[in-house]
Amino acid sequence: MTSTREAPHEFWLAGRPAAGDSTFDVTSPWDGRQLGAVSVPTEAQVEEAVAAAEAVRAEFAATPAHVRAAACEHVSRRLVERTEEIARLISAENGKPMKWARGEVGRAVSVFRFAAEEARRFNGGEAQRLDTDAGGVGRLALTRRFPRGTVLGIAPFNFPLNLCAHKVAPALAVGTPIILKPAPATPLSALLLGELLAETELPAGAWSVLPVPNERMPALVQDERLPVISFTGSGPVGWSLLDAAPRKHTTLELGGNGAAIVLADWSSEEDLDWAATRIAAFANYQGGQSCISVQRVIADETVYDRLLPKVVAAVEAQVTGDPSDDATDVGPLINEDAAKRVESWVDEAVRAGAKLLTGGRRDGATYAPTVLSDVPAGTRLSCEEVFGPVLTLSRAAGEEAAFAAANDSEYGLQAGVFTHDVQAAFRAHRALEVGGVIIGDVPSYRADQMPYGGAKQSGVGREGVKYAMEDYTYERVMVLTGLEL
Repeated sequence: MTSTREAPHEFWLAGRPAAGDSTFDVTSPWDGRQLGAVSVPTEAQVEEAVAAAEAVRAEFAATPAHVRAAACEHVSRRLVERTEEIARLISAENGKPMKWARGEVGRAVSVFRFAAEEARRFNGGEAQRLDTDAGGVGRLALTRRFPRGTVLGIAPFNFPLNLCAHKVAPALAVGTPIILKPAPATPLSALLLGELLAETELPAGAWSVLPVPNERMPALVQDERLPVISFTGSGPVGWSLLDAAPRKHTTLELGGNGAAIVLADWSSEEDLDWAATRIAAFANYQGGQSCISVQRVIADETVYDRLLPKVVAAVEAQVTGDPSDDATDVGPLINEDAAKRVESWVDEAVRAGAKLLTGGRRDGATYAPTVLSDVPAGTRLSCEEVFGPVLTLSRAAGEEAAFAAANDSEYGLQAGVFTHDVQAAFRAHRALEVGGVIIGDVPSYRADQMPYGGAKQSGVGREGVKYAMEDYTYERVMVLTGLEL
């Protein structure tokens, strides 16, 4: 691992390595050790990157599909070859246990593979005959999609490789330049991704990776040469982007308050054991720092009393410790302040009358996997995104009440519904005000090719390679006249 005695990590300016005139340190959330220094681009270098992207827009958009696909395939292959190295880097800078870090690399492999596939089939054009009306005789409309312009991709710390991939890969696939800004806490994975991109034959200016401090973001957000913003992060920051740049095409993934609903028919011991195991794992994976982690368990009153002790036991079986140890399930949060915030929310709920069933302890940046019941409405834990290894349980008097409880939130990202009843599954799909409904499992399932995003305060737009490509482009119609159809 790099030490601060070595040269700072360079960033990527228009496809080439560069160094600025200042640096910042990256430290491990687990033990505080310094992982390396990262060079910060100057304002002039940021301007150079944006100008290079603007200059290459037309050339990149005209790049043959096979060239863009080959670049994505190359990155996908190289991620496979360097999986263990990259997973250890993710684990070191993010605090993510190795089992989840390897999984994140595997998902990024798929994202670039999907992008290569979509680059070859996206934007083939749709023909529409217009002689369905007398005024359209001899006319044919051909609709194709074209890039809106350079993308400003702003990535969070919780998936420092895969959520960068979800910004970059769709941009490369459609042939639009991208300026990627990684999270200040976890820039090293993004910079390593830049190494792999630099091995491709993409045109200079097609991509940059700029570890710009958050306080310098307003100028980039407002730059008219960056007409598309793809942001994943907190709600207050995301909505402020819309306020700051209302005329831009902005996609926001802003988090959730994920509910796992256990209906009455999910009642056998085997069913409840499975639900408890999945709930425990995905309330605590990534230290609970996932937008679709399980935060609320809403169980039908006929199964609640049997499910609750199973969930508590499964949570207590989660192994907390050194993220570099393969046996570890739960590592630290991104920093001690994050753990202190989670601690304060749990303490607030307990003071208000919630029952603490297990956990509730903090050690530095690590917070013990925690389960509470009877959490009063109005506490932050009941209605906001905790973004930590904490889950709550409540009972519901039937399906309709369970769905209403899940909807009683400002967020609407994904929900999980444990049921064997296909009719109940379709009722859930109709009733739940979320972007995704996962039947027979927790809300934390995500396939990187499917549309991913939310309703209400969970954001606007969709990730998922093809769906992000649609967001990065717009339809343009051409009408051909004088044809014999």
